Amino acid sequence: MAATTSIPIIDISAEGADEAQVAKQLVDAAVEYGFVYVKNAGRDISSERIENAFNVSRILFSSPLEDKQRCKIEKNNQGWSGMHTETLDPKTQRVGDFKEGFNFGPFANGKATQPIPPSIEPHQAQLAAFREACHELCRKLLQLFGIGLGVNPPDFFTSAHSPTAPSGSILRFLYYPPPSSTPSALPDDVRAGAHSDYGSITLLFRLRGQAGLEILEPGTGSWVPVPVNPPGTEEDEQPPILVNIGDLLSYWTNGLLRSTVHRVAFSNEAAPGESSTEPRYSVVYFCHPADTTPLAPVPSERVRAFQGHKDDRSSSQGYSNPYTEPKVLTAHEHLLMRLRATYLQLYEGEKKE
Repeated sequence: MAATTSIPIIDISAEGADEAQVAKQLVDAAVEYGFVYVKNAGRDISSERIENAFNVSRILFSSPLEDKQRCKIEKNNQGWSGMHTETLDPKTQRVGDFKEGFNFGPFANGKATQPIPPSIEPHQAQLAAFREACHELCRKLLQLFGIGLGVNPPDFFTSAHSPTAPSGSILRFLYYPPPSSTPSALPDDVRAGAHSDYGSITLLFRLRGQAGLEILEPGTGSWVPVPVNPPGTEEDEQPPILVNIGDLLSYWTNGLLRSTVHRVAFSNEAAPGESSTEPRYSVVYFCHPADTTPLAPVPSERVRAFQGHKDDRSSSQGYSNPYTEPKVLTAHEHLLMRLRATYLQLYEGEKKE
């Protein structure tokens, strides 16, 4: 039996909860792990909306190949990416990821603003509502991070993530075929390469019993499975939402909040009751600040004083912090830097700005 992570489970919407205490718990989890489970009792995002999202995802990925190819991913990070298109760990991967993905940008009046397969056109309003609910949950979490870090004003992060301003925020559907249909995979291959996320925070929705996600555990540098239902949540109506810190928020907070490396493996080292033998679906919301947001120093004494984690074997590396950078990046510049490294073919031959 594989050892699993001890990522904390926090109920951010419990009636009568102490907001300051919840905020402290969130920050502590983000500092130590870079991940946190948010208990999902349907108060922020209903079970019906989550189930609908997974149903639309199944419809989308079963669409004719030519319909998906007409929606091929563009430099705006919207659209369909086929098997092996994305290479999340280009330094070590033999081939691109064993997965398909579809990235949804903003919706306007309940309609997609990008090409989508005809099969999901009847579901646009549902997707728009789900995306909006995800963004509002992210803003709620960012408000709590502001409180927990003693940021002045506490809505510093939330105000930078306007739901109406242009941003890199993406709703993403992912499909990983069963290993039985990918016989070309070698023992060292992975379904999704080791990476850290690009933005502020990520919401991950998963289905019970579907294994694969692993984190590079802080301190030990070992790959450890992240169960869909950690102990104590087995009887909940929905699995908890897994939240993680992205590179942008880690950069913005001087590295205090960890952006932890993770991957999706073919591994047999699954959490109890989970298996990698079946198709794997996941729904992800990547939350970013408005494109024009300057990633200037966060007005927090705790963030300013942070000098780095003593034993950091799991966080993203190679990004200077905004307290020492002579040039302050915008949110859009930070995202573009990461996309160029991931979609090598898409940006091939382009000069860096």
